[in-house]
Amino acid sequence: MNKYRTHNCGELNKNHVDNAVLLSGWVHKKRDHGNLLFIDLRDNFGVTQCIVNKDNSNFSQLEKIPLETVIKVEGNVLKRSSDTINNEILTGEIEIKINSFEVLGKTKELPLPVFSDQEYSEEIRLKYRFLDLRRKKIHSNIILRSKVISFIRKQMEKLGFNEFQTPILTSSSPEGARDFLVPSRLNPGKFYALPQAPQQFKQLIMVSGFDRYFQIAPCFRDEDARADRSPGEFYQLDIEMSFVEQEDVFKVIEKLMVSVFKNFSKKKILFEKFPKIPFKESMNKYGTDKPDLRNPLIIHDISEIFVREDVKFEIFKKLHKSGSLIKAILTKKTNTKPRSFFDKIDKWAKDQGWNGLAYFSIEEESDNTLVAKGPIGKFFSKDSLKEIIKITSAEVGDSIFMSCSKEEEIFEIMSKSRNKIAEELGIIDENSFAFCWITDFPVFEYDKETSKIKFSHNPFSMPQGDLNNLDLSNPLELKAYQYDIVCNGVELSSGAIRNHIPELMYKLFSIAGYEKSDVDEKFSGMINALSFGAPPHGGIAPGIDRIVMLLANEKNIREVTMFPMNQNAQDLMMNAPSEVKEDQLKELSLKLLDKK
Repeated sequence: MNKYRTHNCGELNKNHVDNAVLLSGWVHKKRDHGNLLFIDLRDNFGVTQCIVNKDNSNFSQLEKIPLETVIKVEGNVLKRSSDTINNEILTGEIEIKINSFEVLGKTKELPLPVFSDQEYSEEIRLKYRFLDLRRKKIHSNIILRSKVISFIRKQMEKLGFNEFQTPILTSSSPEGARDFLVPSRLNPGKFYALPQAPQQFKQLIMVSGFDRYFQIAPCFRDEDARADRSPGEFYQLDIEMSFVEQEDVFKVIEKLMVSVFKNFSKKKILFEKFPKIPFKESMNKYGTDKPDLRNPLIIHDISEIFVREDVKFEIFKKLHKSGSLIKAILTKKTNTKPRSFFDKIDKWAKDQGWNGLAYFSIEEESDNTLVAKGPIGKFFSKDSLKEIIKITSAEVGDSIFMSCSKEEEIFEIMSKSRNKIAEELGIIDENSFAFCWITDFPVFEYDKETSKIKFSHNPFSMPQGDLNNLDLSNPLELKAYQYDIVCNGVELSSGAIRNHIPELMYKLFSIAGYEKSDVDEKFSGMINALSFGAPPHGGIAPGIDRIVMLLANEKNIREVTMFPMNQNAQDLMMNAPSEVKEDQLKELSLKLLDKK
């Protein structure tokens, strides 16, 4: 018999009554009722209530024992009375009468309580992450993460995929985020890079004839932290398939995501066949390429209205003449909302650094004519109002918010405003998941800082069109078989059908300013492999952290990551990054610059 326990702390029930048992775990809570001491003992599996009477020789010691001390107790299982049953825990029908106990691990004074999910500062939580991880909510999140990964592996095998591991030490990539570099001791002055993603390797796996690959892949990017992105490292479900078109990738991912989200959440999935939204349409309707389709609000372009003589809103008219766009959001049956509702949203917009959100409501007068009521309603004639109603499909009782700004700003303004207005109206279905595909991304985009054309997404994506007669004269109009999968406004992944034709790759890279020699040098392994009979292939890589974040209903990726770094990419628990000794640097042929 195991000397520490006969059962775990989530296992015992009324069928074990009168059994002698051994339990080991952490002292989670204590309640002293004078003649009777209650101790909640916790381990990975659950909590068991233990009791000790005052006449027991162990009473005084247990009374003084600090929370989070690790103890072993020996005792008998008792059935709880009906009025003391706790249905909140698995062991709520029983309790353990302690006969003896032993301290297995002492504890110092706690920097944060474990029995509570009370919010603490990031610095404390990350410095003492091993304590933070004992807390119920985050402990459950990490267990969920493990189960999700295990489930995904089984599903991928059922779908005919093989799991392969790709190198961690590789070459630096000229595209995407900053690399983490690793100096080579055996090759002085040269560096490896940690992979931002296994992009080239997974394509090489397809060239090698393996057909269907997946990996729960660690990825490393020297990026700033965000709520949905860990600094330094993250994990993704890396997938690649041979002899496929875009729709084949969609079918596999939709089947996988539906099975994962149904298995681990009770929330409903709004569309089991994910809607496909072209990038341009997504920007125009939602202001973003990461739309939350639980939100029914739509953005409309009403710029054309402001060239009319009978529109007197001079501020917007003047801005429109200088190249600004005017976008509007229609809200249904909101004319009865108090003025404070509209003013709150306007103030919120100003707090973002914008010029606020202008608004009016549509009402019907006694002669059945429609009028715009509100701070800017007087600036619109009845005829111009009819045009706005036509564009937005508005009705009596609806309200319209509008903003005016340059194209590079207006999408962000309207996207965030759309979300804010929906939150204030309470019209986002929080009990659902809404997946969609964003498709038809442009191959290239114009970089205003450099005044040059650059790749807008993955440079290895296959362009759309007749590949034998592809028109490259207007590269900014060229679309790619490039797609993103989005859920509830969170981008889970980008993917693409790959460009497997070396000659075409050279042409596309030349548009972005790369010479043939540049491509041969930077992507030597892949461009060489593609010259030896490469199959058409494509893939995607949904982020594991973001999937679990959605399933756990968390807003910050830190809550589903076991040992995350802080906002400055520091591991406060292990004191990384840290300085290294001079002899280590010398061995690597490195010398530090003077900090001054």
